Amino acid sequence: MSDNTLRNERKENIYNLICDKSYVPLKFKELCYLLQVPEGDKYELKDILNELVDDGLIARTNKGKYQKLGEGIYRGKFISNSKGFGFVRVEGIDEDFFIPINKTCGAFHDDTVLIQITGTPYGKRTEAVVLKVLERGLKRLVGVYEQNKSFGFVIPDNRRIDGDIFISKKNSMGAMTGHKVVVELTSYGDKVKSAEGRIVEIIGHINDPETDVLSVVKALDIPVDYPEDVMVSLKNIPESVSSKEMAGRYDLRHLTTVTIDGEDAKDLDDAITLYEEDGLYKLGVHIADVSHYVKENSPLDKEALKRGTSCYLIDRVIPMLPHKLSNGICSLNQGHDRLALSCLMDIDSNGHIVNHKICETVINVDKRMSYSSVSAIIEDDDEAVKEEYKELVPMFYLMLKVSDMLRANRKARGSIDFDFDESKIVIGEDGLVSYVGAYERRRSNGIIEDFMLAANETIAEDYFWQELPFEYRVHEAPDSEKVKQLAILISKFGYYFKTSKDNIHPKEFQKLLNKIEGSDCESLVSRMTLRTMRQAKYSTECTGHFGLACKYYCHFTSPIRRYPDLQIHRIIKDNIHGRLDENRINHYYAILDKVADDNSKKERRAEEAEREVEKLKKVEYMSAHIGEIYEGIISGVTNRGIYVELPNTIEGFVNVSNLYDDYYCFSQEEYAMIGEETGKKYAIGDRIKVKVKSADKMSRTIDFVISHKGDDSGGKGKRKQNNSK
Repeated sequence: MSDNTLRNERKENIYNLICDKSYVPLKFKELCYLLQVPEGDKYELKDILNELVDDGLIARTNKGKYQKLGEGIYRGKFISNSKGFGFVRVEGIDEDFFIPINKTCGAFHDDTVLIQITGTPYGKRTEAVVLKVLERGLKRLVGVYEQNKSFGFVIPDNRRIDGDIFISKKNSMGAMTGHKVVVELTSYGDKVKSAEGRIVEIIGHINDPETDVLSVVKALDIPVDYPEDVMVSLKNIPESVSSKEMAGRYDLRHLTTVTIDGEDAKDLDDAITLYEEDGLYKLGVHIADVSHYVKENSPLDKEALKRGTSCYLIDRVIPMLPHKLSNGICSLNQGHDRLALSCLMDIDSNGHIVNHKICETVINVDKRMSYSSVSAIIEDDDEAVKEEYKELVPMFYLMLKVSDMLRANRKARGSIDFDFDESKIVIGEDGLVSYVGAYERRRSNGIIEDFMLAANETIAEDYFWQELPFEYRVHEAPDSEKVKQLAILISKFGYYFKTSKDNIHPKEFQKLLNKIEGSDCESLVSRMTLRTMRQAKYSTECTGHFGLACKYYCHFTSPIRRYPDLQIHRIIKDNIHGRLDENRINHYYAILDKVADDNSKKERRAEEAEREVEKLKKVEYMSAHIGEIYEGIISGVTNRGIYVELPNTIEGFVNVSNLYDDYYCFSQEEYAMIGEETGKKYAIGDRIKVKVKSADKMSRTIDFVISHKGDDSGGKGKRKQNNSK
């Protein structure tokens, strides 16, 4: 046995000893005595204990005792605050732990740390101290460079980071004041000394229209350019489908097939066929067979896993797959033969899926339709559009009928359908925001959604009962405390729902959304309800989807833009071809947990990027409307002031200090008392007129002040709210 093997065995034995239920935390000398360690081997024991601590497998308390994690000691992510204190988020624990200023142990934002609970309450949180920084999280960050005579510093875009980053002159790359830069951290600083770094990229000047979006992308480390090996591998991707590739597939090119997407969509990865036969509705959901071209562990596959998902940033897309695939051979373009993985479903007159088949197919899309065109037919009864697509009109009405049945069945079981205004942001030719308003959602969007949900559920249930390794989309029930808080808030609008002590059925949320439909507070209450929900994620365990009120769910329908869909396509195709032998099954069991976790993280990263870019563009838009008056709805109240949401979906904040000379206080019930003499109250859901005070791109915030009555009579700031039409 080699020395290395022997050492690893000893390390494992010591780890198992410390994790044993009967073990009592001991100091180093006490462990030496317990294990009867010879004098010459004590140094090795000390090294092994230090390695276990450094790896975050065990902990050393402030008193020098070694113990397993979980006894008041946890591993988590440090979230810093610009005021110096921080919080630590531990997986599996709902509330973050509070870390006082003098107890951070030099932790930097996003570091992985080991903490010990002190038990001291901090509001609703528990106080803890950082014992050790296990791993640095941020290697690079984005910020604005400020030049000094002999040095410079970078003000981080991330406002959570405490302090600026010192940049020596030789590490400045020639950056000038106002440049947005990428900084590689060389030192994380301490209580006395600032963090240090070197500039590795100059993104552009802070006032350039393109710079803000690129800054978000760089800050979140989202890959934009493809590595050379990926681009080289594209030479092997064909421009068209060959007869050899079609062999052995179900040929469905004779079926009338359409895609329905937004007007600007280019990556068309789903197509629909629908007809009646033998008293059944024959629904085909055909998904681009991306896994035929993106082979496991190929450069394309590794890069797709690294990206996890396509990222949609208002006026641009950072795709998961290169354009030759996403807009070419994998896109279900009109009039071209395409390889697909299809879910063919038989639906009875009650809207129940009574039979299905999952198979490899060849399709050819007859018509590339847009949501607006289909809605013009089924909603607006537009004769001109109906004439243009007269051969397809009967199928669109049949789609509406089947969609309504599928939707009714989902509703009957309690599926929650959120219907609040999403933002539509238009960028002009000059790169600046020209319009912000509510995105109009048409019935045709819902048709495609209903068909995709049906396919996703059908696939998930099929593979659950086959007991094969798989990647599911799961959504846990909301936290009971958050449900209680929501119940208090909606009671102010006169709405209620039933909850038990530890349980709530999704149907109660659905009932609430039905009650508020068409009311002034619909959008607001919908958002409040959504915030109560947990975040959906990917998992190898099929634990159900609370929001959809279903037991089985997965993501099958978008392999061009989501890696989880591509991953399960491989499993499905292996199963179809009889390749799921013991070795292949074990392979999937070995990789899927990590893949699912990584997919969830990459999804959250893309969502954060999309959210931050939307914030930036809204701030940019409102910066051109300083002093103008809008009517909005109070969407939130804190002890610092109130949030107001405008009809165009933009939200701003009215700070207590900006409420003129009246007296204000905010009660725990989230009310604002404004004016002792008038007794005027402002509550969540109230309509209120506000004036735009400021819009700050650095902090990505918009500040309002409450409008005086005199502001309505005219003047430079007066403006009717019409940009949400």
